[in-house]
Amino acid sequence: MTQNTRKKMSAAGLLIAIGIVYGDIGTSPLYVMKSIVAGNGGIANVNRDFIVGSISLVLWTVTLLTTLQTVIIALRATNHGEGGIFALYALIRKRAKWLVLPALIGGAAILADGTLTPAVTVTTAIEGLKGMEFGHGNIPVNTQEMVIIITVIILLFLFGIQRMGTSIIGKAFGPIMFVWFTFLGIIGLMNMSHDWSIIQAINPYYAIKLLFSPYNKAGIFILGSIFLATTGAEALYSDVGHVGKNNIVGSWPYVFVCLALNYFGQGVWILQNPGYHTTGDFNPFYETIPSDIRLAAIVLATIAAVIASQALITGSFTLVAEASGLKFLPRMNILYPSNEKGQIYIPSVNKMLCAATIALVLYFRTSAHMEAAYGLSITISMLMTTIMLYEWLRKEQIPMLWDLLFLVFFGALNIMFMLSSLSKFTHGGYVSLVITGFILMIMYVWFYGNKIRDKRESRNAYVRLDEYTSMLTNLSHDEDYPTYATNLVYMAKVKYNKFIKREILYSILDKRPKRAKAYWFVTVNVTNEPFTAEYAVNTYGTKNVINIQLYLGFKKQTSVNVYIRQIVHDLIADGTIEPQPQEYTTTPGRDVGDFSFVIVNDVISPQTQLVGYEKWLVEARVWLQNLSSNPASWFGLEYADTVVERVPLILGRPNPSYIKRVAPKDFSNMKKNK
Repeated sequence: MTQNTRKKMSAAGLLIAIGIVYGDIGTSPLYVMKSIVAGNGGIANVNRDFIVGSISLVLWTVTLLTTLQTVIIALRATNHGEGGIFALYALIRKRAKWLVLPALIGGAAILADGTLTPAVTVTTAIEGLKGMEFGHGNIPVNTQEMVIIITVIILLFLFGIQRMGTSIIGKAFGPIMFVWFTFLGIIGLMNMSHDWSIIQAINPYYAIKLLFSPYNKAGIFILGSIFLATTGAEALYSDVGHVGKNNIVGSWPYVFVCLALNYFGQGVWILQNPGYHTTGDFNPFYETIPSDIRLAAIVLATIAAVIASQALITGSFTLVAEASGLKFLPRMNILYPSNEKGQIYIPSVNKMLCAATIALVLYFRTSAHMEAAYGLSITISMLMTTIMLYEWLRKEQIPMLWDLLFLVFFGALNIMFMLSSLSKFTHGGYVSLVITGFILMIMYVWFYGNKIRDKRESRNAYVRLDEYTSMLTNLSHDEDYPTYATNLVYMAKVKYNKFIKREILYSILDKRPKRAKAYWFVTVNVTNEPFTAEYAVNTYGTKNVINIQLYLGFKKQTSVNVYIRQIVHDLIADGTIEPQPQEYTTTPGRDVGDFSFVIVNDVISPQTQLVGYEKWLVEARVWLQNLSSNPASWFGLEYADTVVERVPLILGRPNPSYIKRVAPKDFSNMKKNK
């Protein structure tokens, strides 16, 4: 599907949007009313005012946070059609340096949600099997241990298929989720038909009244459960680049209506069954479904939960790739399992997500316990997004009054939900914060460790490349030295088009003179646009020394090996560099020689003079660098002739060290004296 097609509203686009965007928020009816009722002491402790008020809170929360803040406002803040917290940061990062903090915090929170969503949704769906009979001779799922086993098997399968790509099954997501939402709406209507007066929950008066009602035992903290209805709103913003803003805007009303009808239906069922008692886990969602189709509903709910989990997993891959491009995370090995645009697979992230998700299932064991941890990280990310959207509104020169109104209203709303979710801290919410904090620490160390390294590097660490072009040209033609490579390519940042680290030239000239027909110095620059693919050339008046500046979008694949070969062809064709005809080759007429890529990696030198906080940050940053994937994979050079040279990183002003010369000593006499 072309980019223009994705931007236009169409039946196919609407269906794809329903399949990709709404998985998380679409499975919220599985656990929202269950959590609300359980938080008030069970079905025996609720009355009509409580149920009507709860549904009203759910509807208005989704209306304000999902419809108004996300669909109407946030979807306007796209970066060349791409959305999400990092795309938003790329739009506004020049406004103030401190804006990196909400971007880091929000990104870490969303990645933490990527471990919680699969655990909650799949476990909740499978719990519907408890107590059901499947015919004579079959074993019923009557224990939580069996639920856990089935859940873990599904999750292992889900994470296992990521390596193969999901483009084929992804095409079925739209029709399946359309059936799911339609099913939600129909079941809701069937139960609403017993009491149409439940529609009065549309009035926000009942929502406000419930917050101060004596029937509400949780008080303002009920919002912690209410917020579960809007988790997944950030997916609407993050996935806008995949399906197009118009398709999200066009499909959201249908999704919202189906969700609302289901909440209405669950409310009516609860009111009509005040004395309901069960020995198992009570979930009003499954109780609203007729028993003869309940098994089919559980299967459909499980598939919807898997689709929701799949969306979070692929979203995490995209988020990590964007974070690497913005230097928030170390570069990682990124694979492209299919030809579908935007589909990526990061093995290390997939393994970590799989381990963390299964660990959460084994730790919490029940969906009720998981719900306590779920939602807190998303309230944090939405608050950070609100702060950044305020800066975007100012950038767009929206009248100050509207800017402040947006910040105060949505800021207060998000803070209220975050504080309510914090009430669940001791019941499992701490897990969400621990995961968020761990990811944030990694991002903070990498980003600010790079900042300190760049700031503290000695000015003597850089030399002017244009002052060494004559020496490099002479070495290129000096037949006294063997040819190291036809094209010697250094992945080296050239600042201001002329300054380069001394260690790069030391590697070529001093360590062992490396003779090459052409010396390439390649700098990868990440742009604010998502899919930029451009390059600039500076040869300093030579045909042997070439400075290449690559400009790649933060969503663009860093395939330097592919790009550099195209650039060599371009420069030979226009006469910028000399042809490189190959006498011995399997490709007739080949005019490009061999390549050798060199990557210079830093290791901390004992002479580094940094102390305290700065030293810890830089050491942690270097440790993360060595822990992450092979540097060759960062630049797409896994299959190229690549050499990684390690050089000592000296930061600050090292104290000169001298050794004193003395006369030879007789060590044999010294030993006898001992």
